[in-house]
Amino acid sequence: MKAPEIRELSVKDLSDRIEAEKANLLRLKMNHTISPVDDLSQIKKARRNIARMLTILSETKAKQNLE
Repeated sequence: MKAPEIRELSVKDLSDRIEAEKANLLRLKMNHTISPVDDLSQIKKARRNIARMLTILSETKAKQNLE
């Protein structure tokens, strides 16, 4: 998910999406522990998506506090 797409989401939707991505990352890590995943870039992409969403969420909250 790209930053412009994330910025269009509401704070509630973004929080829900972050929780879903965290669950997905946990599932990917557990699957990798049990049997190695062929495409490790999926874990990397999931981590980066979570970080991107958290950054935009904090920016949005800071912006709302200023208004």
